[in-house]
Amino acid sequence: MPYRTVILIILFMQLNSVTSCDLFKPKPVFDGDSAMRYLEKQCSFGPRNPGSEGHRQCLEYLTEELKKYCDNVSQQHFLYTDKRDTTKKLQGTNIIASINLQPKSKKRILLCAHWDTRPWADKDPLKENHDKPILGANDGASGVAVLLEMARILKQQPPDVGVDIILFDIEDYGEHNAELYPDSLNPYCIGSQYFAKNNKNYFPAYGILLDMVGSKNLDLPIEGFSYQNAKEIVNKVWDTAKKLEKPAFRKSIEQSIYDDHVPLQQIGIPCIDIIDMNFFETYHHTLADTPDKCSAESLKQVGDVLVEVLYNE
Repeated sequence: MPYRTVILIILFMQLNSVTSCDLFKPKPVFDGDSAMRYLEKQCSFGPRNPGSEGHRQCLEYLTEELKKYCDNVSQQHFLYTDKRDTTKKLQGTNIIASINLQPKSKKRILLCAHWDTRPWADKDPLKENHDKPILGANDGASGVAVLLEMARILKQQPPDVGVDIILFDIEDYGEHNAELYPDSLNPYCIGSQYFAKNNKNYFPAYGILLDMVGSKNLDLPIEGFSYQNAKEIVNKVWDTAKKLEKPAFRKSIEQSIYDDHVPLQQIGIPCIDIIDMNFFETYHHTLADTPDKCSAESLKQVGDVLVEVLYNE
């Protein structure tokens, strides 16, 4: 056999081997039961509204847990003055964690959620409960639970892209119609607004926000601002969910919601919001937002989609 032919055969075999490895590179498995335990652990601290003991304990727990799996973890502290009572100051802390600081790809993906809980159950059917803080199993703990499990499995098998995880604080301090009276009413998404204002040079390829993703009756249509400002990412995520046969993801565009993705969109980050629309009509902002309303299966639906999206980049 001619020498030249031998060289060509060897090169072909090497190329074929690399291609096969890339095509069949195994992805980590998202553990819904592990995510559910993360959800329950957060709730074990009680309500995590700013200034509470549960908030302090959970901040410490989340920070230490992320340090186990991430290459870098930092806290971004900020002070918020209540607009109804200017003597009231809230100490907020965004938790910022990074995985794979020098990825094969130069691309970085942002995954985020809010970790605080609402200080008052203003939608509870019993009026005497309206001033009590909620436990926030779904609205607070569920998105964080998915991201903690993502951090754990990303550590085991880093993807080709870099991943940043941000847990925003003081998301749920807002008042109804605050956008109409910004000088007198407290807004939602205070932590993400602070992050966006102070990190204008941060440009991930895109972001995915998780909010209320643990309900047993999970319903995930497309949120309006996500489709309007990050249509390509919406299609990427919902097409992936369809391929994986995840029934909670419905490719139907519904209402637009001011959530933590909006301040990020406003500084140029194409960020989408995966949010349960059905939950607004059930236990949202009530004392009944407890772990028994959530399931490992719902958390796994969302986690499986995130894994598939990240490891196909």
